Amino acid sequence: VQLQAFGGGLVQAGGSLRLTCAASARTFNLYTISWFRQAPGKEREFVTSISPSGGFTVYVDAVKGRCTISRDNAAENTVLLQMNSLKPEDTGVHSCAARVGVTIRSRHAYRYWGQGTQVTVSS
Repeated sequence: VQLQAFGGGLVQAGGSLRLTCAASARTFNLYTISWFRQAPGKEREFVTSISPSGGFTVYVDAVKGRCTISRDNAAENTVLLQMNSLKPEDTGVHSCAARVGVTIRSRHAYRYWGQGTQVTVSS
């Protein structure tokens, strides 16, 4: 599966962004899709994930209540990440990744990656 992430940008603290992960595979509905963030000078870290059916989601504590992940398996083959009340610590390259199987927070468990989109939140 090929993934493409877009929708990043520069926003002020408190603002919102909606990231999109677009997938090419006809079997998109078989993949768990996760978002990862890599801040400058830090390792890539797990942010959120959604199950193949969309019925199960996972968030790290830092984004709970501020971010919502959703997916469209029917028409668009996309996963959306709505990010609200953005904070400077949300800054980083956000990448989407796919795997067959349950959600795993380790980046090493994902075989397929999109190229990432930059999110910058100014204070």
